[in-house]
This record gives sequence, C-alpha cells and structure tokens, in this order.
Amino acid sequence: MQLIKLPVLAPAADPLFAPLRFRNLTVKNRLLRSSISGRIDNYDGSGTRARINFEASFARGGVGAIISSHVPVHIRGRILPNYATIDRDERIGFWRAVVDRVHAHDCKFILQLSHAGRQQDIAGVENLGQTALSATSKREGFHGIACEAMTRAQIHEVVEQFAAGARRAREAGCDGLELHAANGYLFTQFLSSAINDRRDEYGGPLANRARFLLEVIAAIRRECGRDFHLQVKYSAIEHNHTPLFWQRRGNTLADGVALARMLEAAGVDALHISVGAMFPHPQNPGGGFPLDVATQSYGAMLHSGAHGLRNYLGFRFLRPLFAWLWRRGGAAGVEGQNLAAARAVRQAVAIPVLVTGGFQTASRIRQALTAGDCDAVTIARPLLANRDLPQIFAAGKDRPDAPCSFCNRCLIRVLDSPLGCYDESRFHGDHAAMMRELMAISEDEVTAPAPPALRAHNG
Repeated sequence: MQLIKLPVLAPAADPLFAPLRFRNLTVKNRLLRSSISGRIDNYDGSGTRARINFEASFARGGVGAIISSHVPVHIRGRILPNYATIDRDERIGFWRAVVDRVHAHDCKFILQLSHAGRQQDIAGVENLGQTALSATSKREGFHGIACEAMTRAQIHEVVEQFAAGARRAREAGCDGLELHAANGYLFTQFLSSAINDRRDEYGGPLANRARFLLEVIAAIRRECGRDFHLQVKYSAIEHNHTPLFWQRRGNTLADGVALARMLEAAGVDALHISVGAMFPHPQNPGGGFPLDVATQSYGAMLHSGAHGLRNYLGFRFLRPLFAWLWRRGGAAGVEGQNLAAARAVRQAVAIPVLVTGGFQTASRIRQALTAGDCDAVTIARPLLANRDLPQIFAAGKDRPDAPCSFCNRCLIRVLDSPLGCYDESRFHGDHAAMMRELMAISEDEVTAPAPPALRAHNG
C-alpha cells in the first residue's frame, strides 16, 4: 500500500486531533505517549497490575497511542530489573491484558523492544558475573560498565531474540512495535561512530554499523509480515562528547538523515527522532539534573560500573563542576528542542516522522505540525505530570495550570523509587498529595477481577 502523507489541515480543523495514518495503522490524534515507566513489575520480568493501571491511566487521558517502556527481549539485555519482559511465550497473556485495558479507551498500544547492551544500569542478580554484550569491548563512558564485543554468533542470537519478541507482541494484540535504537542502548552502540570500533562487517562505515539493526528489521518482517506496524526510535544526532567533553562527538545529523533513508528502504513504517548517545543526556531529557536527588538515589548504581564511586563523589562534593558540565551540553530550550533534526529527517523520507522533546504547549505543537517539522509528537514527562494533557488541549487551553517543570526528579528517582512527579511545587508543597498521586497506580481498580488473559497467565 502506497503511503500518502496527510496535507496541512485547514485552520478550522485542529491538527493536534487529526488522525495519523501510517501504512498499517491509524492513530486518532497526533499526541503519543513516549516510552516511560518505572520499576513497577516483578523482579523476574513478569508483569503486575500496577503496570496495567499505569498504561491505562494515559489511555484514559486521551493520547492517541502509547509507546511502552523499554521491554527487554532477553534478561541479559534488560536495563533495570522490575520491568516486564517479552522473553518467553508465558509473557504473552500479560501483555494481552495491557493491550485490552488500553484499547478500552480507544488508544493504540505500540510495544518498544529493547536490549541494553552495555548501558545496563542495574544488571540484576541473573547477570552477576557476566559482562554486558555490546558492539565494543570498551567500557561505557559515564558509569564505566564493563562489556564484551559480540561475536557473529551472539549477534545472530540476539537478532532472533528480537524476532521472537516481535512475534509474541503480535500474538498479544499489540498494534505495532518500536525498536529502541536511540540514547545509548545496544543498537546505538552499533550505530555510533564514537562507540563502534569493530573491524568486521558490523563496523566502519555507516552502512556496516547499521547492519545489525537492519538484520533485526528483516527478521521481524520475516516473523510478523509486512502488515504489522514497525517503527524505529533513533538518535538523529549523538552529541557523544557531552557532558564528557574528551570523548568523540559521534554521529552527526548527516548520518542521522542517511540512516533514515536506509530504514525507509528496509521497510519501516515510521521514524521516531531523539538525540544523545547515552541516557540520561543533557539534551535527553532536557532540563535540570537534580544533584540532591542523585546523591540519594545513585547508590543503587555504585556497583554497576568502574566509575560509580567517581560519579557519586562528584554528585555530592563537586556539584558546581558537574552542574556546569551538564548545562554546557544542554539545548537552549526544552520544548521542541529536537524539531530541527526531525525536520531534516522528514524532508528526506516519505514515511511519518515522530519527535520527542518536552512538548506541553498546544500552540507549539500545532506550529510544528503545520510547518511540516514532524507528523506527530511523543510526550513523556509532561504527561507524567498531567495525564489528561490531550483533554486539556481539547478544552481549548494552551498549557496546563501546573505544567511539568523539567526538574527531572522523576528521572533520577526511578532507580530506587516509584515513578511519578516529585516536584512538590506542583502540589503546592503538599507532600501527602504528591505521594497519593505516586501510589495511585497500585490502588486503581485493585478490587476488580483481573482480565481473563491475566488470570490465565497467573494460573
């Protein structure tokens, strides 16, 4: 089926709420929930009621589609414990229950398949004693996480793990897939000119560095067919030298545009634009780096890499220096900071382009859509602060009364605390009110019977 791009809509129609038509999927509006979640599942990778309630809360708020948090295709590739996986057929029933709850609110659910590679924040007990897989044997730069360059056999094994995860996602009723090839995870480690130091067919020029990702795309198409929505999230620009200024810059926007053309030729249905060669990064997510919270929470990562103690001491005793290094690599503003990169990619391809970047102002999003910068925006932190953001826009307001401050306390807290907004100023200093909101996903509909698929999965 030939993809036809939607024309710019007449002023009488609000572009925020125009349907977005992909090759194999239609989403009711141009506001998508980007990948975000916390450690709310079981340690072994099985899902919980809290996860179902979490995703349903955004669907109820009016987004057109939800892109799940990073879902590991194998335990060795998980970024953090307590995230639901899709590494075995027994997980299908749980994800079907998630999809059913999201669909009840006329919202689509796109599962994000992931593999941490060397960016493995907390490996988990199953991974103690074995190094992380990567494109390289060089330690990860920020935390100093040890890794080993994957052999060809290991690459092929992980390709099949992605294909199997994709098949399970389709059997669970998901509306599509996203491959997480951005922000420093395994695909980035292959794609990056700053990280990938291989001398075989998976290293060197961009066409070789993209080979692993393209093989995964081909394997998913073989397993799931060409009629199943498949999009790729990737960093159009890496800025690998921020905040670690002594490192190489990594992929440029020219590389990002060239990769976009490769992915379109490989048959993906959409591109999701981000930036940064690690996570977190001064430009992803933009905003503050709460060093007081980092001092409290980073202890969970002290043993993850060789630089853990260095970082902890820097957060605690060298705050002005670290804050300066972080700020110098940040963008001028947060909202819409990736639009220039998205525009360059969109001009190079015919498939829809999504972009993330702190969106929470209706007029700013409308401007981006009507100017042709992107086809839709994806939102994480502002939706965490205001899950009903689409309804706020639909009611005619340009911005929420209590917008996200981009303080990023939610980001740092996720290592060891429930995910949610930790900016007490948004709750007028009422700590109890903040905690009630944080815990709501564990209390929502707890007395209701579990969906049939979930009951069957849990025996």
